[in-house]
Amino acid sequence: MISTEQRLGVGLAALGRPAYINVGRTGVLPGLRTADEMRERTKLVLDAAHAQGLRWVDTARSYGSAEEFLAGWLAERGHEDVTVSSKWGYAYVAQWRIETEVHEVKEHSVERLRAQWAETRKLLGDRVHLYQVHSLTADSPLFDDLELQHELARIRDSGVRLGFSTSGAAQAEAIERGWELEVGGTQLFGAVQSTWNSMEPSAGRALAEAHHGGWRVLVKETLANGRLAVEPPEAVLKVAQRHGVGPDAVALAHVLAQPWADVVLIGPASVEQLMSNLAVRDVVLSRQDLDELAPVTRDAATYWGERAALPWH
Repeated sequence: MISTEQRLGVGLAALGRPAYINVGRTGVLPGLRTADEMRERTKLVLDAAHAQGLRWVDTARSYGSAEEFLAGWLAERGHEDVTVSSKWGYAYVAQWRIETEVHEVKEHSVERLRAQWAETRKLLGDRVHLYQVHSLTADSPLFDDLELQHELARIRDSGVRLGFSTSGAAQAEAIERGWELEVGGTQLFGAVQSTWNSMEPSAGRALAEAHHGGWRVLVKETLANGRLAVEPPEAVLKVAQRHGVGPDAVALAHVLAQPWADVVLIGPASVEQLMSNLAVRDVVLSRQDLDELAPVTRDAATYWGERAALPWH
């Protein structure tokens, strides 16, 4: 039987850059948030996660210096048992500023893929087990760009599993289109990373089908960018009190209760947040718990509209 620790992974979106949209992050970070301070914070969180049995780390080219921080940690610690996933498609352009109009720029082109894959390989070498298109949508130019598809297939054929992440109210449509894409008579992708949480479960059926079809399913934004931990609905609080844990642990337990969720990502900004998240190991949700959490679901369009309004800080 797969343990909870084996299903959990650490995402570095909140640690690789000074600004991000997660609620509850700012108050636990170093005061100045310099690159050196954030590098050391990343190491502390990764050390604690590894000590607790977590072996998956998820990053991206657009997560500021996250790939660099991860590469340094892996080299210093010598861990060979860590699975790494990363993403391409967004470029970080904030130049380590907290207040700026644009933090990242999206581009799904063969030029962006070649440049970012080279950057990732320079930092992480052959440690990347899964390389993902960042925020693939059903209308992405990737679906009509044969040169881009064949460039991705070359990476796939070198032994690196390919996948994509999704965001937005139409995640299911993107998953279905990604599933159908073949290059050289073989599916281009073999994994998907999507948002699923107590407030936004709309992609669940598509993710279950992908899992049953043999894809690895990663779940991101499991705490709704911190909202389920800091501003939890009453139902989440009620279940948390019943189990004697924080609302973050209940929200994570809700994701882990989905049998198709292979890797459940958490994004702690401190060791304390990590340990609070890991209280999920003591939570097994009952049928009553799940029934009480069901009304927490929001309309997908409303959820994503609220998420888009979250400030970078």
